[in-house]
Amino acid sequence: QVQLVESGGGLVQAGASLRLSCRTSGLTFTNWAVGWFRQAPGKEREFVAFITWTGDDTYYADSVKGRFTISEDSAENTVYLQMNSLKSEDTAVYYCASTRRRGGLVLRRSYDEWGQGTQVTVSS
Repeated sequence: QVQLVESGGGLVQAGASLRLSCRTSGLTFTNWAVGWFRQAPGKEREFVAFITWTGDDTYYADSVKGRFTISEDSAENTVYLQMNSLKSEDTAVYYCASTRRRGGLVLRRSYDEWGQGTQVTVSS
């Protein structure tokens, strides 16, 4: 059974950094991808970034490209999202999700398992 647990959210000022963690269990290392999504109040859940489990492939939403970095530590079964130069518009609940699919990794419907989310609030 796959389980995902996010942590690392908090309240920060604009321009600050945070690192989110997504601790996984039940994934096999060679055929999974993990994505980060976020949902702001009153808005749809949107794609942020994904990484294939080997770490060979990463992809970012335009809104975070150059500021956020996704990485994985297979020894720790954890995927990270380093968020720098945070803006007020980054305020949202951040979710990690896993999938065994190879395509459509920017789409919510491509992911099978989801964590409970962690709140990120950026004050301006």
